[in-house]
Amino acid sequence: MGSVSRVAALCLVFAGTTATSAVALSSGAWAQEILSGGVIKDIRVEGTQRIEQATVRSYLVVSQGDAFNPDKIDESLKALFSTGLFADVTLRRDGDTLVVSVVENPIINRVVFEGNKRVKTEDLQSEVQLRSRLVFTRSRVQQDVQRMLDVYRRNGRFAARIEPKIVQLEQNRVDLVFEIDEGPLTGVQLISFINNNIYDDSELRDVMVTKESRWWRFLSSDDTYDPDRLAYDKEQIRRFYFRNGYPDFRVMSSVAELTPDRDKFFITMSLDEGKRYKFGKIELTSAIKDIDLAPLREVIETKEGEWFNADKIESTINKLQDKLGDQQYAFVQVDPNEERHADTQTVDLHFEISPSPRVFVERIDINGNLITLDKVVRRELLLAEGDPFNASKVKRSEQRVKDLGFFDDVKIKPSEGSTPDQAVLTVDLSEQSTGEIQVGLGYSTTEGALIDFSIRQRNFLGTGQDIRFSTMWSYYSKEFTISYTDPYFMNRDLAVGTDLFRTDRNANTTEESYSYDMSSTGFDIRAGFPISERLRELVTYTLAHTRISDITYETSRFVQEQVGATTTSSIQSALTFDARDSRLKPTSGYYFTVTNQVAGLGGSVHFLRNRLTSGIYFPLFSNVVLKFEGEVGYILGLGGEFVRIQDRFFLGGDTLRGFQVAGVGPRAFTSNGGNDALGGKRMARGTAEVTFPLGLPEELGVDFHVFTDVGSLDQSGEKAETGDDFHDEFAIRASSGVGVSWKSPFGPIRIDLAYPWMKKSYDRIQQFRFSFGSQF
Repeated sequence: MGSVSRVAALCLVFAGTTATSAVALSSGAWAQEILSGGVIKDIRVEGTQRIEQATVRSYLVVSQGDAFNPDKIDESLKALFSTGLFADVTLRRDGDTLVVSVVENPIINRVVFEGNKRVKTEDLQSEVQLRSRLVFTRSRVQQDVQRMLDVYRRNGRFAARIEPKIVQLEQNRVDLVFEIDEGPLTGVQLISFINNNIYDDSELRDVMVTKESRWWRFLSSDDTYDPDRLAYDKEQIRRFYFRNGYPDFRVMSSVAELTPDRDKFFITMSLDEGKRYKFGKIELTSAIKDIDLAPLREVIETKEGEWFNADKIESTINKLQDKLGDQQYAFVQVDPNEERHADTQTVDLHFEISPSPRVFVERIDINGNLITLDKVVRRELLLAEGDPFNASKVKRSEQRVKDLGFFDDVKIKPSEGSTPDQAVLTVDLSEQSTGEIQVGLGYSTTEGALIDFSIRQRNFLGTGQDIRFSTMWSYYSKEFTISYTDPYFMNRDLAVGTDLFRTDRNANTTEESYSYDMSSTGFDIRAGFPISERLRELVTYTLAHTRISDITYETSRFVQEQVGATTTSSIQSALTFDARDSRLKPTSGYYFTVTNQVAGLGGSVHFLRNRLTSGIYFPLFSNVVLKFEGEVGYILGLGGEFVRIQDRFFLGGDTLRGFQVAGVGPRAFTSNGGNDALGGKRMARGTAEVTFPLGLPEELGVDFHVFTDVGSLDQSGEKAETGDDFHDEFAIRASSGVGVSWKSPFGPIRIDLAYPWMKKSYDRIQQFRFSFGSQF
């Protein structure tokens, strides 16, 4: 009696062999003779536990009644192993019976990961294919090990090692345990270039996102090796040469060598820079009839005689398509045909506009808004079904939806509709949380220690309505506010809202600006509506009851004379023109607001307050923004009425850094050592500020600021008497400084350091300002 046996050697499988290669087949004439001749009268299956014997027989290529054939028996053996159900299979002959003896692979009870600290267990579970209640096979384990190693390599850990182990359980079950040694981050020790004669290594390294490992990059991952990032860097280098006149540039090879200890990479790129070219003739033609090419030629950035620049070619194509898109040509193709002349080192460029029909909007599809109602998104779109397609309106619509603040990401993409002259606009949205319950602890140099609580829903029931309750307590002040806003009242572009408020401010001897208590209680009703796309009017009615009380022995007579209560009934108009690229985080554009407030519609005070606020933004470089902001204001009493202290302007703190809150402007001193900021009827201030990142990852939200503030406040309306130590004069104050802001996990943090280089002797200085909040 002879046998043919194939045994799965488990340790050899982990060394890289397959189940089939681990099987040994007895050979020779003796084995052929044993398995030849006669007819298979019976097939007996042995060793099964979970698997039905009929299932085993179904994988065989021989059956009862067939002749014994060594080739077919060998095929049957391979077929059983290929199922992955068995760790061992033996086929032998017992008389006229073919005996199939199997050892079943165990069932996985659970999969456990040990030692993973830098990669979450959930991320590893999503990569592996083996799961609880699946059949265990060594080949699948090895595949899962490789998948997890790929995850670690994408995270910059090429020294990671993973050892799979099994724990035998009863009933042929096993626990599969992956023991992980994550190892250190694999940094980039050196980036070097070969055959770069025009630009040196340091210039090319500046173009790359991948950086060499240095101690100061401990907060960044750019100095770890990532093959995908390196591929992106190769493209960045190619674009760098292309925009500097080298259209023949190529990266010949890119090699990343890992050191034997697997903790560093050496990256070497071999380059072929080619010759430098200039633009030759520039032509523009169109296959679309009746197109006026004159306005299109104005947006062409490439000029004859200038160095070749691929970025200008791409920018020109985009601008041409945008111009044509505003004329309903949504899917027009602009081809930049190049003709190079090696003898003169010039490139002739021919922009060719392909035929295209005028397009109308057939349908608008909105995807991803699980909570927000469709109408909330649609009312921000400047196009509707049936409108002529307009590329500029598509871009502005996208920005308007982003400015709602309801979505992480917004993309509006046009695609061809049912006919060539129809377009489908697809609005892809990714919603973010709009409900907030916040408890904050913080400190500011103005208020001291503070605590605030707020509950807010900016998108109530998906309707876009904003409901908020907030309160803030500090040593010197308390505030309570309840607000409601419906941005589209009665389905019209009319924002209606109301606020109920209560504010208490106690005497603040630390700031040396207030020596009295003041409280204010009231409400307002708001209504805002558009006059044009960028021009909007906001009308507000306010009714407030204000009381000044609890003066101290240090309080000046100017404040003492105003102790008591007043009622303000006012209406305010605010006309705003906003041409910024974004209301949330502008980088370009400008805005201005003209505000007029009239008090005297009832109440006990009568005044006219006028303000003009404006700002303009310039993108200097990538993520570097220059901002100019300014504000002027004037208030006068109607009918010659005296303007009270609570209605005047105050300056300082956040409005004029380098000075305390209310630290600038008219001020009265007393013989008891007290001093009071009296405010002014005439105010002007301005800010110039440059904001740029610190080179840290963008997701950290750290920005650096350089600023200069200027301002002036005067004309309190008070009249000095003999013996009064009183200052009220026109004088410009100015300060310059730096600041750092961080959108930290604990809340926003802002630090400003300002030096006031134009000031008066009686001004109150505050060079350092710090504030932070913690939310949980």
